[in-house]
Amino acid sequence: MNILMLANLRAGLGEPGLYDYVRELGELGAEVTLRFMREGTVLAHLLRDAHGYDRVVAVGGDGTISSVAYALRDTGIPLVPYPAGTANLFAHNVGIPREPYELAALTMTGSPVAVDIGELDYDGGVGFLMMAGAGFDAALIDGARELKPLLGEGAYFLSAVQNLQPTVATFILRLDGRRVATEGIAVLLVNLAKIQFDLSVTHGSDAQDGMLEVVVIKTRSVAGLLPAVWAALLDRLGEHAARPGLEIHSAREIEIISEPPLPMQSDGEVIDRKTPVRARVLPGAAMIVLPGNALPVDSFPPSRALS
Repeated sequence: MNILMLANLRAGLGEPGLYDYVRELGELGAEVTLRFMREGTVLAHLLRDAHGYDRVVAVGGDGTISSVAYALRDTGIPLVPYPAGTANLFAHNVGIPREPYELAALTMTGSPVAVDIGELDYDGGVGFLMMAGAGFDAALIDGARELKPLLGEGAYFLSAVQNLQPTVATFILRLDGRRVATEGIAVLLVNLAKIQFDLSVTHGSDAQDGMLEVVVIKTRSVAGLLPAVWAALLDRLGEHAARPGLEIHSAREIEIISEPPLPMQSDGEVIDRKTPVRARVLPGAAMIVLPGNALPVDSFPPSRALS
């Protein structure tokens, strides 16, 4: 098997298991071409001959994996996520192993599965596999950015403590042409719902249904999120409680207008733009290599897996 590996210099090369992973690929008979993602890297150039490889491996965090998936959208080229970031939420949602030998076996034998990509209409397009958002979540991620190397996922908790009174905005949402007026501290566009600390924003999400969940966080403070967090904890006990403080819609085509304008994030990376923003879902645009038993049947029907 011929493998093209893209490693983010900010994240992937700090992953201690990467050498073991590459060595195991060699033991399994793979040929590996390694290219580095630096500040200002043009992904199209790194992927210029991707059609000549059997697999592309993206080594980095959620933002890295999403950017490579988006660059490969609709090509049918299988992508293997190598989780080497802080949260690694996409890998957690879809069951990608962290152990390098298991990941090497997945790379060689896993099945490519069609997965939806979300797209923000910024600067030619920004793609996300997990979720994008406007408002409090973007401020939370921005505040955690400098602390993540020291505190890991704990940086998000500290950032929340430092931002106990986030900006409350008025939102006008257009959801497949339907107008919704509301207010809150954030709007999330959700493709996969499980976030930090194994909590789910919604009861479940289906990254193959050609839809995004649009979640308005209607609380006016961080303390107001506690009932929703408690409901997410109950989900882990199988109780599937309602989500107080959250207004949830589904749509394919989305426009977010806010007053005041709010910062944006996409899969954990702050975007240098503010609302308004248009977004949409690209159904089945990414081919992700996944283990056969890693996904819930109702979220990823086996009929969508490719041999």
